Amino acid sequence: MGELLPFRRADRSPSASTASSGPGSRSERDAVVGRVRPPANRPGPPEPLWREAAGEVLREQRHRLEQTLAEVARRAGISVQYLSEVERGRKEPSSEVLAAVTGALQLSLVDLTRLVLRRLTPLDVTSRRSGPGAPPSGPVARAA
Repeated sequence: MGELLPFRRADRSPSASTASSGPGSRSERDAVVGRVRPPANRPGPPEPLWREAAGEVLREQRHRLEQTLAEVARRAGISVQYLSEVERGRKEPSSEVLAAVTGALQLSLVDLTRLVLRRLTPLDVTSRRSGPGAPPSGPVARAA
């Protein structure tokens, strides 16, 4: 049926954080369940979630149109509470819900994606170079 895993209490001693990554270790368990741990030396604040950025964009568009939550929710066919949670980044809406809300806000899904992309990738012209001699802007795969 399956392998029985022994239960171990969490060790709160300083040596627990430097434990090896042997069988049953936290890093092995994280890898098994598909969790990705962010690098510890990553500078700056954590990146915002897509749903948070999308919610901010939707709320800003609703305010731009001077619409209430109730008006937009009614046109989109969802509850006011659910729309509020989407705008606050608390809910991960389906593509159908996003299409309904963006339609109610006179946006397309492409418009929403572009606006979210701008929010997630602020332009820092001092650190970006472009052209033939510039370093690549994303991951690079090299052949052996």
